[in-house]
Amino acid sequence: MTNDDGGGGDLSRLSINQETLKQWSLPELAEGCVKAGIDKVGLWRAPVQEYGVERTARLLADAGIEVTSLCRGGFFTALDPAERARALDDNRAAIDEAAGLSTDTLVLVSGGLPPGSRDLHGARERVGEALAELAPYAAARDVRLAIEPLHPMYAADRCVVSTLAQALDLAERFPAEQVGVVVDTYHLWWDDRAPAQIARAGAGGRIHSFQLADWITPLPAGVLLGRGQLGDGSVDFRAFRRWVEDAGFDGPIEVEIFNEALWARDGAEALAEVADRYVRHAC
Repeated sequence: MTNDDGGGGDLSRLSINQETLKQWSLPELAEGCVKAGIDKVGLWRAPVQEYGVERTARLLADAGIEVTSLCRGGFFTALDPAERARALDDNRAAIDEAAGLSTDTLVLVSGGLPPGSRDLHGARERVGEALAELAPYAAARDVRLAIEPLHPMYAADRCVVSTLAQALDLAERFPAEQVGVVVDTYHLWWDDRAPAQIARAGAGGRIHSFQLADWITPLPAGVLLGRGQLGDGSVDFRAFRRWVEDAGFDGPIEVEIFNEALWARDGAEALAEVADRYVRHAC
């Protein structure tokens, strides 16, 4: 495998999401990626906050590693005004963290239904209201907000935005350089409208992130840790890559896998397998 544009083992667009190798500290992630010839990572707020935003930025810059995204902001659907205000403050902090890491993309998970509510439409409207508050703040810091639609099984407790069409309906209220979407194969593989909606997103310049993980069954209890290694499940990664590239996307391709079996392995071995599977199934 190489890190050039020559095809075959091309890793030049591969980004490793930090959660894929959760067993590694940030210094271990930087060192492991350098050794593997990978120069892009997606980060998560909690470990970055623990290590320090400035310290993280310096570590990765010294290693020659680009931060392709920061995850996550969002959770906008609360009904209580004080809770909503706290969410907006937290998202402003997330935007500041993204800017401090020199990434232009903050991934948003919208939030689920408030306790006792069944009003999906109202919850989505509150997402739009929060975006109206945050989009100008993010733009002033050269950060784009990227709405990630999650599989419908997460609609009740985690994300009322379940399809790319719903995400675009929200994003298109704002300039494309301020608000776009995440195309995540794990969440969208089942939707036969995905190719048309990817084309729609691309036509508007709104594909801000492209993420890969496979769909495997049976799902684990709690379903959050059910993302599979590329090639182990049901997703046609080459089709998704073709759709996003036909739509004009030529940015990083981020592998984001939450999987306890992968986390239990030696980090270097797990990374080597991720890179190999990416080449075999997504290139």
